[in-house]
Amino acid sequence: MNSDKASIGHFFQELQADICDKISATDGKGKFEIDDWRHSKGGGGKSRLLQNGNILEKAGVNFSAVEGPAPEGLLKTLEIDANQSDNLSFFATGVSIVMHPFSPMVPIIHMNVRYFELSNGTYWFGGGIDLTPHVIDKSQAQYFHQEIKKVCDKHDMDYYPKFKKWADDYFYLPHRNETRGVGGIFFDRLIENEKHSKEDIFAFVQDVGKLFAPVYSHLMEINKDKSFSEEHKNWQYLRRGRYVEFNLVWDRGTKFGLQTNGRTESILMSMPPQANWEYDYQAEKDFEKETSALLKKEVDWVNIL
Repeated sequence: MNSDKASIGHFFQELQADICDKISATDGKGKFEIDDWRHSKGGGGKSRLLQNGNILEKAGVNFSAVEGPAPEGLLKTLEIDANQSDNLSFFATGVSIVMHPFSPMVPIIHMNVRYFELSNGTYWFGGGIDLTPHVIDKSQAQYFHQEIKKVCDKHDMDYYPKFKKWADDYFYLPHRNETRGVGGIFFDRLIENEKHSKEDIFAFVQDVGKLFAPVYSHLMEINKDKSFSEEHKNWQYLRRGRYVEFNLVWDRGTKFGLQTNGRTESILMSMPPQANWEYDYQAEKDFEKETSALLKKEVDWVNIL
């Protein structure tokens, strides 16, 4: 298996197409519109957006493969010495996904898999997948984590506990003292080591990417016809507001995209079509209280039941 940047970029582009085909088939109505774009410095991507489907109100699957001179802000973030930064260029490719359903009974999902390389030979893989239910169903959270654990265990038995904790810490809103949802896994700056070659790590990233469509299609199918009330819908809009807060204040991917002069429409494609903020809202309904009580770190979702 080739792990050069062209092969990695090609896999991500094929992954985007496969996910869009499978998710649109599950939705049954919505189709992903393709927006080809070019980066000002080099490379480009495809933003694929589905709106007003049967199940999904807004779903974005973005592919990018961009390159150019490494921006000063990026080099500072990477803590690269100014004396070593002359004429450094970067290459970054990946797939980023966020899906917002109509029904508050269907969870929001996010996934990102990416590869980054500097012209001095520095490289790494990163990514993550996490689930943000508006109303937490313990059995579904357990299913989600079990499927992720299977993929992790196939490659390294240490991956799931390590990356699950990383997700708990990453997908967290300190100003709210709550997690974004039920978590998942998050990993960054994975490079070859004494246990895993670059090809091994790329294989893991590929399997994480391939997990998305079957897992989310299942969650769409089992939740799409569930009844809900106006109170559920109001709660959904409030929870979407928390999602926006995380993406705009804490998410590294958003910051990286803006630092590298990325395409704003693609970077902010993860925003929901509507979100609400209500001053000092206090959970009152049982489903609100039950969900709020589970928005915390270190929940053993694999064995929650």
